[in-house]
Amino acid sequence: MFNRNRCLRRVAAIASISSLVTGCGVLASDSPDDEGPIVVGTTSSPSTLDPAASWDSSWELFRNIYQTLLSYPVGATAPQPDAAKSCEFTDSSNQVFRCELREGLTFSDGGTLDAKAVKHSIDRIRTINVNGGPAGLLGSLDRVQAPNEREVVFHLNKPDATFPFVLATPAMSIVDPGAYPAGALREDTAVIGSGPYTLQSYEEGKEAQLVRNDRYKGHAERRNNAVTIRYFQDSDTMVEALRDDRIDLTYRGLAADDIIDLQGRASKEEEIQLIDGTGTDINYLVFNPKDPWAGKKEVRRAVAQIVDRAAIAHKVYKDTVDPLYSMVPKGLTGHTTGFFDDFGEPSVAKARQILAGAGITEPVPLTLWYTTDRYGSETALEFKEIERQLEASKLFDITLESRPWKTYVEGYQNGEYPVFGRGWFPDFPDADNFIAPFVGEQNALGTPYAAKKITNDLLPSSRRESDRGNVVKQFEEAQQILVDDVRLLPLWQGRAYVAASRDISGAERALDPSTIMMMWELSRKTSW
Repeated sequence: MFNRNRCLRRVAAIASISSLVTGCGVLASDSPDDEGPIVVGTTSSPSTLDPAASWDSSWELFRNIYQTLLSYPVGATAPQPDAAKSCEFTDSSNQVFRCELREGLTFSDGGTLDAKAVKHSIDRIRTINVNGGPAGLLGSLDRVQAPNEREVVFHLNKPDATFPFVLATPAMSIVDPGAYPAGALREDTAVIGSGPYTLQSYEEGKEAQLVRNDRYKGHAERRNNAVTIRYFQDSDTMVEALRDDRIDLTYRGLAADDIIDLQGRASKEEEIQLIDGTGTDINYLVFNPKDPWAGKKEVRRAVAQIVDRAAIAHKVYKDTVDPLYSMVPKGLTGHTTGFFDDFGEPSVAKARQILAGAGITEPVPLTLWYTTDRYGSETALEFKEIERQLEASKLFDITLESRPWKTYVEGYQNGEYPVFGRGWFPDFPDADNFIAPFVGEQNALGTPYAAKKITNDLLPSSRRESDRGNVVKQFEEAQQILVDDVRLLPLWQGRAYVAASRDISGAERALDPSTIMMMWELSRKTSW
């Protein structure tokens, strides 16, 4: 067994967040660079360009080209006005939320951004109602009103103190009513938004070119004129591009071996800096209740009894992630260790007993699915390790299958997979966002999960409370229900690693509380 209390590897020579903004012989430029675009590499490419269709990492691009009423200025942990001039609940029960827009807002093509555009943008999410799409975030919304050009009023069907956080997600991006139909998704690769950048060109799976949007009015202070995002299939190719100066910075998808290597390079004063930040992203398995085997609770409990998270974190991820025993990650109010408390150390004997109690004496056939191009290069190795653990028990007969993300999403939304892997980058930093998206008839997994005690009692109760420190009891009880059902099996919690050339400034402050990169914070350093 591996040490379950192992700390993440920390290298003292890596520049701290505070020290990265200083250095010998260089200063961060105070004005946008004129040396060409800053080039950012990632393995996380968008699945769509229409906000009404996306509840995934497409948000990374959306944050930079669209605008939301609220978002997160540097250093903020709670939503602040962006397209809005001000927003607030106007009642004591957290059921009426009013926003006043900034004056003179326009879209990138010059069209007027007014309250009607905001209403249109939110309404179409629910009208189109993409399976596994962001409509699941709007469960507490009753209706939207636009009393005048600059006023938007959201009437909720129940108290919801988390609603401002929802409005700050890129899913709630404001779109031009003339360019985005009320009842259908926009299918082309053109984008009309009002964010800090416009999308100059886009090649799916390869590159997005962003240029400064001179019509933008919001809190972002852009430190560059243009950013090019390049999408890579694996970490090796991405890091090679960084070393060869073909890209300036990486985020999302750094493999464990590359992180370890980059730590060494950073400590040797080479031309690469590595920022090691707090992460709240999680990785987990989803069981399909309609599958004849995965639908049996005893089968799910047996899997939970065998899977060795510490071995996955150590052998596959080289301790650059932490084992996770709850869907709510460490660092958030309400986190528990429910799966460890109930199942303890991995045990084949206990798993065999669980299956025998259900009359299952032959190896259980299960097909596990994973995506090849979303969560990093180790995903295939991770699933091979899970396969090895389960088959070594002699209790399971495992088949592994995989697909690229775009078709992978369609598969799980159509209920094709008995067991499949998912990662979760939070919509907002609250325990609610690690429970609510996965339960209910309409959820982010495309797999209905009734969990009525959670949806009808615990979540509504927690959302009446504006002070999020007072909802620990509700979240602890909700997590225990998730442990009992084992419909979701948490595996590990990640960290936010960003690697950049040493002439890039701002990477240490460019991640918002959901670890989405705010590209406008990046700049080049200039000589004294």
